[in-house]
Amino acid sequence: MSFNDILRKPFRYSYNNVTMILIIINVIIFIFTLTIPNQIIYYLGLFSPLVFQKGFIWQIVTYMFVHSPSGFAHILFNMLALFLFGSLLERRLGSKEYLLFYLVSGTLTGILSLFLNMNVIGASGAIFAVLLASATFFPEQRVLLFFVLPVKAPVAVIIFTGLSLVFLFTDRYTNIAHFAHLGGLVFGYLYLLIRFRINSIKVFIDSLKR
Repeated sequence: MSFNDILRKPFRYSYNNVTMILIIINVIIFIFTLTIPNQIIYYLGLFSPLVFQKGFIWQIVTYMFVHSPSGFAHILFNMLALFLFGSLLERRLGSKEYLLFYLVSGTLTGILSLFLNMNVIGASGAIFAVLLASATFFPEQRVLLFFVLPVKAPVAVIIFTGLSLVFLFTDRYTNIAHFAHLGGLVFGYLYLLIRFRINSIKVFIDSLKR
């Protein structure tokens, strides 16, 4: 068996509602963050100095389960997106593949943040990867953009990508990690391309033509 065969070997399909488990983990950690915010964020958030100087290597994974206690909207919108699009994607891929996709996309986004010397918390990178994959497998699906305008899923992803690019260079007033959004999109795209040989860009273009 070649390396390519191993790389693309499918998992046996199973469905275990991993999306809900991920949501529960995020919510539990958020509750702890409300009571001991400094400790939780210090040990589980992603901080480059702590990784490089103290060896907190686990932070490249755990950061995606930590959300700011100062703004409920952060975890609310992330978990809502995860529930709506993650559940759909998990049923399509199966729980094992879906969990691997989620963790790989989020972890690679964490590694990117690390080497860009960025401090980051939140599931946004992994969730943007989920949005991309969901729109790739279900390009005709309609979503309510900003809860108002119904558009095809690929259109929504394109708009979110454009906004993240603009805010990456113009947003000086919030702590939103726009680079993490873009990292999630890039690594989600590469995962689908390498593991499934699916080019999300081509799928989006074909969808927009219809």
